[in-house]
Amino acid sequence: MIRFLLASLSWFGAFFRSRHDLGVELVALRQQVGVLKRKNPRPQLRLCDRLFWLGLRRCWSKWASPLKIVKPETVVGWHRAGFRRYWRFLSCRRSGRPKISPELRNLIRSMVAENPTWGAPRIHGELLKLGFEISESSVSRYLASGHSPRDSGQRWLTFLKNHREAIAAMDFSPCPPPPFACCTAFW
Repeated sequence: MIRFLLASLSWFGAFFRSRHDLGVELVALRQQVGVLKRKNPRPQLRLCDRLFWLGLRRCWSKWASPLKIVKPETVVGWHRAGFRRYWRFLSCRRSGRPKISPELRNLIRSMVAENPTWGAPRIHGELLKLGFEISESSVSRYLASGHSPRDSGQRWLTFLKNHREAIAAMDFSPCPPPPFACCTAFW
């Protein structure tokens, strides 16, 4: 008896609803009936069924009320999963920096061979002057392995060892030694 009373009240309430709402609800209910009529023992939702409910969720505010075959949280989960796939697709399309041509790589290596004291910043600046669009980190990647301006030149300790006699000879001056002369000795 209570079911009959509730059904008659909902039927009577349908007269006060807009035609648009009634039409959309009718389409949603028919779609669910179509899913339930499939011959499988447990009807499986296809991609077109999921897309239907996702589209209905976007364009109709009362989309959850006629939904009976799945929970509304499931539809929201489909929507979120679609956004995750969309943004993953957008982030995977670009494969990084454009490739450097072999001619430019050879030019970088020849510049390093001809100017062993130059590092990546200097070579990058020279390439920019020549009109090549390349980043400094790309230049440093294509330098010879283990190359740095210090490797090709003389280090300070080597310089001191090579010129020890000349430096020591300059220490013998007629001036009196400074008060902390013992602390300035070389190794």
